[in-house]
Amino acid sequence: MNEVSRTLLIPLYFRALESQRPDALVRDPKAVELVSHLDCDFSGVQKLKGEHVNYLLRMREFDQLARAFLAEHPDGILVDLGCGLDTRFERVDNGRVNWYGLDLPEVIELRKELLEETPRNHLIGCSVLDFSWMDALSGQASKHILFLAEAMLVYLEEADVKRLVQALTERFPGAELVCEVYSPVVVRFHPRPAAVAQPHWGLKDDRDVEAWAPGIRLLSQWFYFDKPEPRLGSFQLMRYFPFLARVVRIVHYRLGKAAR
Repeated sequence: MNEVSRTLLIPLYFRALESQRPDALVRDPKAVELVSHLDCDFSGVQKLKGEHVNYLLRMREFDQLARAFLAEHPDGILVDLGCGLDTRFERVDNGRVNWYGLDLPEVIELRKELLEETPRNHLIGCSVLDFSWMDALSGQASKHILFLAEAMLVYLEEADVKRLVQALTERFPGAELVCEVYSPVVVRFHPRPAAVAQPHWGLKDDRDVEAWAPGIRLLSQWFYFDKPEPRLGSFQLMRYFPFLARVVRIVHYRLGKAAR
């Protein structure tokens, strides 16, 4: 499994660890089960324990945005780009959503061994930059679609992110995209622990993406330090330094105008 694929172990381990706490930010019994079955060395991930609250807050926000989308569009389509071993489908399933999980072939092979593929939970083994995977959604283009890219786009080169967003806008006009974004300074000075892939894409102004294709609009932004969170400890002090408090965030875009 390559460097990027190994990053799937980080959120899985953190969810499993968190689920055993009485004050858990995220509860994911399935993650506990998976970690107990995986024959993996989690020592590298354990060294990142001090950062795990940030991971959990990000996961929780992605879950909440997915639930909000389904509350508005109960029969919508959710596409999890770089799904890894995430169990978001089980956490937010409303009984009607059609879910597509996309990741590299070796990751999907592992996922199929550990997680059940169902009539409403589809798996696609393909690089996100091999746009042939979009053909699996060709019959869904007229429906409400939300693309989720948690901790994935930042590891691509900017030219590839731009190419992907433009392709999604062309193929699925009116769809929505939620992704994590780093400021360029984070990309430049990001630490390089062995268990973590190196980010490549940074965005100075989130509205810059609006110029990538006609009709792209920034809908919302979420920042880690906007609300007090005791579990962040001394990191909460960053909220008093606006530049630092906004270098990592989650952004929500509409990709063009729907033809429907």
